[in-house]
Amino acid sequence: MHRMPDSPSDGETTLTLELRGLGRHGEALAETEYGKPVFVFGGIPGETVTAEVVATRRGYVAARVVDVADPSPNRVAPACRYFGECTGCQWQHVAYERQLEMKREALADAFQRVGGLDVEPLPTLASPDPLGYRNHARFTVSRQGGRLGYVHKERRRHVEVAECLLMAPWINHALASLQGHVAETTQLSLRYGVHTGDYLLQPTFQNMDVPLASGQKHYHEAMLGHRFRVSSPSFFQVNTRQAEQMAELVMDQLRLDGSQTVVDAYAGVATFAVLMADRARRVVAVEESAAAVADARVNVEGIPNVELRQARTEDVLLDLAAGGIDAVLLDPPRTGCMPGTLDALLDVPPERVVYVSCDPETLARDLAVLTAGPFRIEQVRPVDMFPQTYHVEAVATLVRDDARLARLRERQALVLASSSPRRAEILGRLGLDFETAAPGVDEPEPPSGADPVEVAQGLALAKASAAASHRSAGSVLAADTVVELDGVLLGKPHDEEDAARMLRELRRREHRVITAVALVDAATGETAEGYRASRVLMRDYTDDEIAAYVASGAPMDKAGAYGVQDEAFAPAAEGRGCYLNVVGLPVCETLKLAERFGLRLRPKPGAGWPGLERCPACAQQVWPKPLSGRSKR
Repeated sequence: MHRMPDSPSDGETTLTLELRGLGRHGEALAETEYGKPVFVFGGIPGETVTAEVVATRRGYVAARVVDVADPSPNRVAPACRYFGECTGCQWQHVAYERQLEMKREALADAFQRVGGLDVEPLPTLASPDPLGYRNHARFTVSRQGGRLGYVHKERRRHVEVAECLLMAPWINHALASLQGHVAETTQLSLRYGVHTGDYLLQPTFQNMDVPLASGQKHYHEAMLGHRFRVSSPSFFQVNTRQAEQMAELVMDQLRLDGSQTVVDAYAGVATFAVLMADRARRVVAVEESAAAVADARVNVEGIPNVELRQARTEDVLLDLAAGGIDAVLLDPPRTGCMPGTLDALLDVPPERVVYVSCDPETLARDLAVLTAGPFRIEQVRPVDMFPQTYHVEAVATLVRDDARLARLRERQALVLASSSPRRAEILGRLGLDFETAAPGVDEPEPPSGADPVEVAQGLALAKASAAASHRSAGSVLAADTVVELDGVLLGKPHDEEDAARMLRELRRREHRVITAVALVDAATGETAEGYRASRVLMRDYTDDEIAAYVASGAPMDKAGAYGVQDEAFAPAAEGRGCYLNVVGLPVCETLKLAERFGLRLRPKPGAGWPGLERCPACAQQVWPKPLSGRSKR
């Protein structure tokens, strides 16, 4: 393997690489002595290739295959003459059957890596058309000559194309006729109804030489015998024939028999709502976009059992669910569902939820939340909506588990196993309902050389388990905090002299504070654990300040012999991480852990704690900053 120079020049350095895996955007992945991952366009994991460096970025190197010494049995000749120059397709060099397998593997990986879900997806639903399937094109127009093409992802150079093999044939005919006539714009959008022959060309062109009418406000497409109006800003699936297959899959998974009330959340132009109308008693389509709702109103004309709501799904789903619904179809944007949508499903769970997703990671994230509640995953089916690319659609089916729902409802009573007034105050300031119980566990001195996270987690779990053993139901929460200074763990001081010693050792030094959180279900013994770590730099306080603080008695029940929130002593100069973690109970980690545990902890409106604004994870605000009103030197 060649060593990369410190700063390889684009297009001037070649590398011999063993390709080990896939990157997040479909490229093959390799490691080199250069110390950065190399994302290799045109490679397949398992191959040995010669690759040309295309671009060097801060966190990675981009390269493209120029020769293959040990080709994969799944390698095929790309059909497109622009493959490699245009980066819009990532996998034309991979046999289509292997593409389908790779998409299933990518989905399974995201489920495990992001959601901690051990789910084996079904085989990928193949597209009827591996090429020529797209009904929507966005072309970039060159500055000179008005030539249409794409922009190379890494080189950012315009690549003129005479045709795009992903596009429906009509779009390629239109592309040829538009070349050289559209210099008045820099971007061009073409949408085509493969079942209707209708089209939309944007923007509106003034040049009389443009051979196609332009500036249409909408076009029409048909799916499964239903005609749909689609406006320029509205979303519609780009692969019409595969969308029809996916729609049949969705309706099959909803188990519609004509008796159900179904919510079509993130409904767009009401495609699914219209298709489901013949198979459901009532369909409520919810969509926020005004343009999409205007299309939807046209599309549902004459269909009496479809009701449209222009609203955010998270704002209306709870009320709809409380009124009685049997199933929910989720088809959110790439960012996934908003928390309010998931909350509504957890609060009033329908019998079935079918989730259509174009992003495996946000799907895994959201399913982890729903399956921590009363739902179980019945099946997940990847759908190849975008052949020749790494993108994968998926349809996940969830069913309500009534036995689990009953157990989770018993779990909602919260008990704080702590004698710390600080932890009780934090929960109280959040407006949460809870009761307290003595942990009943001795806190031994941390052993020398022990891992601080293991020490904190072990004690937090011991406290929660001990308190849970005296109860028949409910969730018991406990926490433990340790302070680590240069590998030495500081617990609570034995006496005033020990407290003063700790404070002198911490003075002007940065240290780490770890708070572990544990939850135990008193009925089942099920547990969940987590932790947060923060860094704190202590100010240059004097010996007299130490003596006064120790004499007050405040340090005696605190790890490291200090309370960061103490306004009189104000021991900290600045810190990084969760502020409330240093106080003794990280709200961010506690709420995340409770969500995974199926415990519905939601702060009441208007409740809060001033320290939340100093925690990036809790409130997305930057810290470090002074931790108290006083900043002494």
